[in-house]
Amino acid sequence: MSLVIIGTIAFDAVETPFGKTDKIIGGAATYAGIAASYLNKDVKLVAVVGEDFGVDNLNIIKNKGIDTSGVQVNKGEKTFFWSGKYHTDMNSRDTLVTDLNVLADFDPILPESYQDCEYILLGNLTPQIQLKTLERLKNTPKLVVLDTMNFWMDVALEDLKNVLKRVDILTINDSEARQLSGEFSLVKAAEIILAMGPSYLIIKKGEHGALLFGEGQIFSAPALPLAEVFDPTGAGDSFAGGLLGYLASVKTVNFNNIKNAIIYGSALASFCVEKFGIERLANLTQEDIQARLRAFVALSSFDIKA
Repeated sequence: MSLVIIGTIAFDAVETPFGKTDKIIGGAATYAGIAASYLNKDVKLVAVVGEDFGVDNLNIIKNKGIDTSGVQVNKGEKTFFWSGKYHTDMNSRDTLVTDLNVLADFDPILPESYQDCEYILLGNLTPQIQLKTLERLKNTPKLVVLDTMNFWMDVALEDLKNVLKRVDILTINDSEARQLSGEFSLVKAAEIILAMGPSYLIIKKGEHGALLFGEGQIFSAPALPLAEVFDPTGAGDSFAGGLLGYLASVKTVNFNNIKNAIIYGSALASFCVEKFGIERLANLTQEDIQARLRAFVALSSFDIKA
């Protein structure tokens, strides 16, 4: 089943307590696309890069079997660049540089070959671009997943609410859920957010796992404890890509399948943080993924005898 991901393809420069990098490949669409490619063989990207991104870097993405027909290459321009430094706890970071470059005037183009998509991930971009992407699809997708952040809640809340009316699954973190809803209790926050349009809400809680709300039910997913986290960049995007990749593979969207999708997404995100950039995520085997899934099952499996 065709799966379209719209987001950023970028250069990142990252510093963590474990080291630092010069420019490496990053961006929400990159992480999400690679994660999804392990679960779905028809992943298509919509993004924009500058001429400086180069054929070799684009081929790294293509070599994962990902269709990049929707990736615009703007001649004479530079690729979106982000640089950040993570604190010791790895849960907070300082943004050092944000150069929008080609992203400043990004106008998404969906090739004709993308028009049959049944599953779409609207990565963390402006709500206007997310909405424009949906409007440019000739057919309504079977499933729309939206990822957003607190910045858009600050500067484009009404536009964001318009997108939410057309979304099936929303993924945000706990602080964003509280900001969007105005409620501290995540249960109450979920009620308010679901009333805005989504059928399901996933609240990410970092090292504390994730919560799923929908169909009048709640599911709490664990996070896998890791001895070392080298680079959290892209973990949320890898989670979203794995989530959508799994749902596209099983072809049926319901609460139980989304529960499983969260575990797949969490497993792929747990690989992402083990190395800088896409280094670990881009070099997995199916055996790696299955072993990590078994670790998640064992983590939360128990037997209570009355």
